[in-house]
Amino acid sequence: MSETPDVDRVARSMLLLHGHEDDEHHGEHAPGPGEPGHRSGSWGKAPDFAADPDRAAAVRAASLADRERYLNSGLASVDCRFCHVSVRVKKLGPAHTSVQWSAEATQRCAHFAEIRATGGDPARERSCPRLADSIRHAVAEGCLEEYSSAPSPGDG
Repeated sequence: MSETPDVDRVARSMLLLHGHEDDEHHGEHAPGPGEPGHRSGSWGKAPDFAADPDRAAAVRAASLADRERYLNSGLASVDCRFCHVSVRVKKLGPAHTSVQWSAEATQRCAHFAEIRATGGDPARERSCPRLADSIRHAVAEGCLEEYSSAPSPGDG
């Protein structure tokens, strides 16, 4: 289950789920398969710059850089001192800590394993208290910034 989800598919499904319609095209719909103007396998409000390959390449490169920055900027690896799983962490303030769990870490976490063993669902837990202790320890030891100095994703 370590497959990376297709961001475009997730975005489309969220828009459909919430009944999104933009104001400019209220009531209109995108052409479906077999309809004139349908673009197979592509979704987006931005132009695709098909007539300008250099611009398309520049936009694609900028989009990849934005994605990388949004997903990874300021994250540091922290190991749980109890069960030794490794997660990626970014402290955004005293009460806000962003933690990215891998599928492997979620499966190996001892706290989550205890929850599964009793028939519970670890996805309903706010976090692992043992990992929270490890994050506090990483901050105290200087291994993790208390307030991330990485620029926020929207500032680029």
